[in-house]
Amino acid sequence: MVFLVDYFQHRRDCKWKQRERDLRIATLPAPYLGSLSALDKTIHGKSVEELVQDVHKDVFKPIDILRAYGKVAVKAHEKTNCLTEVMIAEAEGWAENEINLKGPLAGIPVSLKDSIIVSGFDSSVAYSSNTRKPHPKDGSLVRLLKDAGGEAALLALGGGRIGIGSDVAGSVRVPAHFSGIYSLRCSTGRWPKMGASTSMPGQDGIPSVFSPMARTLGDLAYFTRSLLAMKPWKYDHTVHPIGWREDQEKDAREKNIFRVGVLEDDGVVTPSPACARALQIAVSALKADGHELITVNPPPPYEALVIASQLLNSDGCETFSSFLRAGEWNDPGAAQMSFYMRIPRPIKYLYYLWVRYVRRDEVWAGLLRDWHEKSALEYWKLIGRREAYKIRWHEWWEQEAKLDFLITVPNATPAVPHDGMKQAVSSCGYTFLFNLLDYTAGVLPVTHVDRSLDQLPSTFRLRDLNGVAQGAYIHYDADKMHGLPVGVQVVGQRLEEEKVLALMGRVEEAMEKWVGGKYELLEVD
Repeated sequence: MVFLVDYFQHRRDCKWKQRERDLRIATLPAPYLGSLSALDKTIHGKSVEELVQDVHKDVFKPIDILRAYGKVAVKAHEKTNCLTEVMIAEAEGWAENEINLKGPLAGIPVSLKDSIIVSGFDSSVAYSSNTRKPHPKDGSLVRLLKDAGGEAALLALGGGRIGIGSDVAGSVRVPAHFSGIYSLRCSTGRWPKMGASTSMPGQDGIPSVFSPMARTLGDLAYFTRSLLAMKPWKYDHTVHPIGWREDQEKDAREKNIFRVGVLEDDGVVTPSPACARALQIAVSALKADGHELITVNPPPPYEALVIASQLLNSDGCETFSSFLRAGEWNDPGAAQMSFYMRIPRPIKYLYYLWVRYVRRDEVWAGLLRDWHEKSALEYWKLIGRREAYKIRWHEWWEQEAKLDFLITVPNATPAVPHDGMKQAVSSCGYTFLFNLLDYTAGVLPVTHVDRSLDQLPSTFRLRDLNGVAQGAYIHYDADKMHGLPVGVQVVGQRLEEEKVLALMGRVEEAMEKWVGGKYELLEVD
């Protein structure tokens, strides 16, 4: 009986939330439902910095910018179902009454991940149990953005210029790589995090970090610079009092020769032909620009994947599962992790032995072996392993490799099909590694999948791969993926946001100079 009550309440709340969203879109003012005007196209052609200057000079009103981007946001939603809360009508009021017309982000529309709290709206984090619970006041990040003036599919299609998401294993960088936009994974303490809902409250073994995404690198850098100039530590006690450091940006912009490490393979999932080709394009451009490129062999990334995955799910996947109602849809990747967690340990150990010694798959077996809820003692030992690993990486970077920065792929494959993360959930090592290390990492688009260049070799056999790689490669198809975006990841050390943004610019400039130009964004229609 309890199951049925829970299930039917879940269904009622889902339908109510969907109707609310549909009604918000259907009742938007007429300017949001038509085609792009000449003014709209002019606005879309300008960078964030140019638009802010135009608002300061009263060339454009904030409402003009809101309507230009809101119109495309609605079209993007029709194509991809990318919106949860629709705040456009309320934003018209904010544009009239709450915008700082002299602020560094004056009039710029910003899309927010559903977990970020906005006054008067739910923050459901995709759980039906969190609907019909509007928050009474804005979270710290929203308060900061309103004072300053102001998601991947939405940005890629031109429905906004700036988005803010959260990244615990690559959830900002991988969507950027999949969508052909730019993103920056900030180190903990550099970006506000309070005033947000989460599916894993209390999880701090691998902290989630709110970080920005943008359609252009110039917008990403301008937005980050502007937000840090607003002294976010005055809004959020978790933020380090470190403003924008122009000297670090300047040094990275002006240095002649960099020593660049290239992580070609993490030892778990070899990059697919398309992703390897994108990395090679960036490597070739940097070499042509005179920089020193070295293939690196750092402390094993697989070890980081084991430690990070155990820490992230040390509660036995209980916390995020506790929000689910009977019959509620769960993320396929999360559901897969929960499934393995629920297998009785004796049976799981037998499965581990079969994978390890019969299938001879040490990689998949190593992830399965300790996949269970952790005691306090086990958790503390994992934290100790995490810190020891971070020390090894720091010493390797500084004393052995002596790098200025590192480049690698953001993911082993381009975008996988819908629900494909059920199989590919474990193949996140190229991003998860830097969450564990807490390094600053940015993603920029490089090229597109080409069916003539990115086919798997004739000798490729899925069964020859380890279990993690099989989950990624089961979806790889150069014909079906033809035209999808492919990016690279630029990595600095901890709290090097200024440097990494500047280095992303240097990589893009080198590509434009030496290998045929930078990535072309999707057209806005």
